[in-house]
Parts: sequence; C-alpha cells; structure tokens
Amino acid sequence: MKTLDQFDVSGRSALVTGAASGIGLAYAECMAEAGAVVTLTDIDADGAEREAARLVKEGYEARWAVCDVADLDQVTEAVDGHVHAYGGLDICFANAGVDAGNGFWTPEGKRNPDGQIDVYDPARWHRSINVNLTGVFHTVREAARAMKRNEANTGRRGGSIVITSSNAAEVNEAIVGVPYMAAKAGVKHFMRHAAFELAAYGIRVNAIAPGPFVTNIGDGWVKKNPQAKQAWDELCPLGSMAETYQIKPLALLLASDAGSYMTGSHVMIDGGMQLGPIKPLND
Repeated sequence: MKTLDQFDVSGRSALVTGAASGIGLAYAECMAEAGAVVTLTDIDADGAEREAARLVKEGYEARWAVCDVADLDQVTEAVDGHVHAYGGLDICFANAGVDAGNGFWTPEGKRNPDGQIDVYDPARWHRSINVNLTGVFHTVREAARAMKRNEANTGRRGGSIVITSSNAAEVNEAIVGVPYMAAKAGVKHFMRHAAFELAAYGIRVNAIAPGPFVTNIGDGWVKKNPQAKQAWDELCPLGSMAETYQIKPLALLLASDAGSYMTGSHVMIDGGMQLGPIKPLND
C-alpha cells in the first residue's frame, strides 16, 4: 500500500465528542477533510449544529448531536444515532473535557491562593473527574460496543478510538488545577487497559497528549488574556502555544490505517513542555 493511501479514511464514519470548538472541532474537520462522514457532539448544541452546518456547506457530510459525556444515557444515544445514520462506527474521538480551574501557580510564577489543595472547591473536583475521566470511560464504552458490531454491519473489523489526554498526565503542571492532573493521569492508564482488552477485536485505542494549545477551554481565557498567552509562550521550548490545526496530522495518523500497528500509545504534542519550562516558576 502506498504511504499516502494509508491516511485516506474515505467511506468511514467518525464521531467526535466536544466537537463544537477547539481541538474537538479540529478532529472533526480533519476527518471530514480526509474523506470520512462525521458526527459532531457537544454539550453546546448550538455550537455543534453551527459547525456541522458549516462543514456541510463546505461540501462534507456531517451531522450533530447534543451530548454531555458525564451522562452515560446521552453518550449511548449519540453513538446509537451515529450508527443508525451511517451503519457503524469506525473512528471515535473521546475528546470532550472541561477546565479544572487554576493551579497553585499563576503563569507569572506567583502562588495562587484559589488553587491550593487545602482550599480547593470539591464541586469543581467532582465536575472535572466526571467529565475528564468518567466521560472518557462512557465514550470508550459505547464506542467499543458499536465497533464490536462493525464486521457484521459494515464488513470492516474493529475501529480506532483516539482519546484526548494531556501532557499533564506525564508531567507536573503547576498552572493547571489539581483535578485535571488526576483525571488525565487516569485517562492515560485507562487508555492502556482499554487498548490491551480491545486489541483482540481489532479495536485500536490510543491517546493524544496535547500541551498548551489555544482553545476555548476555561472560557477561552488564553484568547482573552494576551499576557497569559505570552507567559505560556515564554515557558514553551518551541516558543509559542500551538494552534488547533497543528494537531490534525497526528489525529489522522492514529485514526487511519497509517496507524494500524499502533495501540496503547500516549503521544505527546506539547512543543517540548515535557522537557521542562524555559524559565523556572518562582514563589
């Protein structure tokens, strides 16, 4: 098989959670651009509908569904709707996530009183775990259920599940809220277990671990605060935060036959942040 042919996902279907903006939207665009039909799901129904309509207007086949990944019934309904529309599920991006609030440092290197463990809001902890970890379990659970039926439904065995993790699963991020760190570390190990279990069914499970990307997470605080973005840019060995289009080639690798021998991989894409910040954070 020729190299570039392995990246072609024409004739396949993909579902993306958290697809109304940011990295999830980049995944959905990537799948459509590479030939797949796509379902965009998000808790933001208006955003998912708007972006699906834009993709259709641009000549791609896309649909949308509202979905809070913390609610298993909503995830089941979204996956079942996708299978009903397209006959099966070949690719699933378990991407939806929420900001966990401030860490114990500010980007400028000062102690943040609201981010300390001893005063951290338990409600924020539970919401972060429910979406960022339990929501991934819900999505992978339902994707695996659908993909096990693919051979009977579509003649294609297995499928590819791609989870959005974080470099926070690998390194300490003082700027990031503590429940986000815990959730993403859990996501990494859950991904490895799911990959181990589902390999027998031809279902590959991998994770993308982004570092500092400019997205709408945390109400788009980086976009709204140039000083915060500058602080992140100065911390990054490659010199700047990433834009979401930069994640598309890696997403396509893992989703397509180009990644056919990859499962259980936790792939970092963080501008070198796992190597350490360029300038130290000082109290």
